[in-house]
Formats: sequence, C-alpha cells, structure tokens
Amino acid sequence: MPTTDPIARVSVISTGSVVIRPEHVGPTRKNTYVWLFTSTRWTAPRPINVYVIEHRDGLVLFDTGQDRASVTDPRYFPGGLNGLIYSRLAKFEIGPTETLEAGLSGLGYRVDDVDKAVISHLHQDHIGGLPVLSGAEILISEQEWNSLDGPLPEARGLLTSHIDLPGLRWNRITPGPLADPELTPFTDGHDLFGDGSLVLLPTPGHTPGSLSLLVRRPATAPLLLVGDLTYDARLLAAGKLPGAGDKRQMRATVSRVNALRDTLPGLVVLAAHDPRAAGLLAETLAERAEHR
Repeated sequence: MPTTDPIARVSVISTGSVVIRPEHVGPTRKNTYVWLFTSTRWTAPRPINVYVIEHRDGLVLFDTGQDRASVTDPRYFPGGLNGLIYSRLAKFEIGPTETLEAGLSGLGYRVDDVDKAVISHLHQDHIGGLPVLSGAEILISEQEWNSLDGPLPEARGLLTSHIDLPGLRWNRITPGPLADPELTPFTDGHDLFGDGSLVLLPTPGHTPGSLSLLVRRPATAPLLLVGDLTYDARLLAAGKLPGAGDKRQMRATVSRVNALRDTLPGLVVLAAHDPRAAGLLAETLAERAEHR
C-alpha cells in the first residue's frame, strides 16, 4: 500500500437505471432459468454504476455502464428466444443526459481524458461505453475474453457485436502472484500502476473471468469495486449469493472477500447495481475528509 496518496479523487456516475427480478438480487434457491421465466415482479430502479478514479498516472474507469443505444435502437438486442431472455432479465431507462460522456463531463472530465477502463465482465450493462473509448486502454481478464469463443455467446449475455469493436486497445490480463500479505486470502492479482493503490483481483462467480478492483489510500477505508458479484453489499457481508452465476464459484469468492476484511479493516464493497453504493462512497470520502 502506498505511503503517500497517488489518488486525487474517487467518484461514481450512473448511466441510467435498471430494474431486475428480486430473485436476481437473491438470495434464492431457484435455478436461474426457473426464476427468469416465472418471476412476475421487478425491483425498484437500480443504478448502472461507473466508478471514476483520478490517479496521478491516469484517469481510470471501472466498468463503462450501459449504452443509450440499448433503449433507442430496436436492433441493439438480438431477436428470437435470446431477445425474450434479455427482455425478461432487465429493463433499462437511460436519458440523453445519462450517457458515459455526460457523466464524465459532470465531473469535469472528457472521454479523451480516460487512460484506462477496467471491464469487470463482458455483460452489456458494463461495456456500454466502449464505442467512445478508442483512446483508452481497455483491461479485461484473459479468461473473460476467452469466454467469447464459447458456444452461444448471446445466450450467455455476451453481445459480441458490441464488444469486439474496431479501434479498441484491449489488454487481456492474467492475474499473477501478489507478494502482499494485506491481500490475504487473495494470492493473485494485477497492480495497475505498480504502487499498490489500484489492484485487480480475480472474483469469479457471476462470470468465470470477473474482476474486482481494490482501491487503497492512506487514512481511508479501502474500497472494493465488485461489478456484479453482489447487488447489495449487505447481502455479500452476510454471505448471501445473488441468483445469477455459478453458485460454487460465487460462494468461494464471497468467502474470500469477507475474509479480506480481516486484513483490510473497514473494507467498503461497492457494486455496480447496489442502490446504496453512491451513499457508501460518499460516507467513506466524508470520513476521510474529517480525519485529514
């Protein structure tokens, strides 16, 4: 962990809102396809969060949100059975001022300022900003990228035509050994800038190659940005699993994240669709300001 703070600012923006099934949030004992085709309820609107980190060596995004084209272009989603699955899974609301560009502008940044964009996983509500990020390095786990070559990608939530775009600079990483006892029980990861402040950790479960981003700053509670490992940080802390993903992998990963709290006291988990995430981040930053 750095002794001086290389991070000037951590922010969150939301590219619209999404409603999903309560079983998706979990916990549930139902098989994914059972609740997907039988559930009659939707949650209240939930954010589609993008985290923005201003590091001295570059502006970093964690995830890129949902593309507004998904609500304006009737051809964005596939048709047929796959289209039915997408329509049953989630419903989006994205206004013209809720794009990635608009969110960054509200923070005083331009899209061209983005140096790196980390993609937690390749589902469409995390890759929506890719069309405007040709100037950035796009980081993804090698395992997640390789999942594109598996059978029936659309049925697995992978819209290849919106992912493998011309002109993007992909950096497909394989987490390597970490010699950092603070990260126990995680033994592998990827240090973005080599200073310990931003470390990518493998957190499989929602997808096999899902990544999370640990943010460490002096005199500040550590942050763990977890994508869709959970939809509610309180459920994760209680060891409860969401309804979509590999239950065995998720259970092991949730256990590792909760064990990480022993070496990183005060760890704050921030998820992509947790309605409390923006408030948790604001509270953490306010506590930092009080102690400065």
